[in-house]
Amino acid sequence: MHITGMVHININCSDYKKSKAFYEMLGFEEIWQVPETNTPEVAAAVGMKPYRVTGALFALAGANPPLIIDLLEWKDPADDAPPYPHLYHIGLARMALMSSDLDADLKFLVERDVEIVGPIGTVATNKNHGSRFFCFKDPDGTYLELVENF
Repeated sequence: MHITGMVHININCSDYKKSKAFYEMLGFEEIWQVPETNTPEVAAAVGMKPYRVTGALFALAGANPPLIIDLLEWKDPADDAPPYPHLYHIGLARMALMSSDLDADLKFLVERDVEIVGPIGTVATNKNHGSRFFCFKDPDGTYLELVENF
């Protein structure tokens, strides 16, 4: 294998405009609008017939290395089934993001009525190091996590 890094994380949404505003609130900036349709070759490469989609790639401002999400609202085909109902479902479960001030970020999200999954938790990797974290959900219920190391 010759994997050298991550390219992006795809997050599907039911309302692109609403989710775009949410991820921009978190600090992501649109960097490339996804074409509404694509070539049959591109559709086949992702295991689909030709499709219609609304979406864009977003980069987290200031992240190094870059953190890119591919935010998509599928028009045709479309599926309105909700995301995983819990974190112990098989498959990708959540995206964890670093925070430099976890308490301030929690307050920021609460003030904007973002659904917080539970209180801040602490994981100690040893006597002097660990992390504090909490989970929250995007407008469609996709799990996200904020982590602050100590």
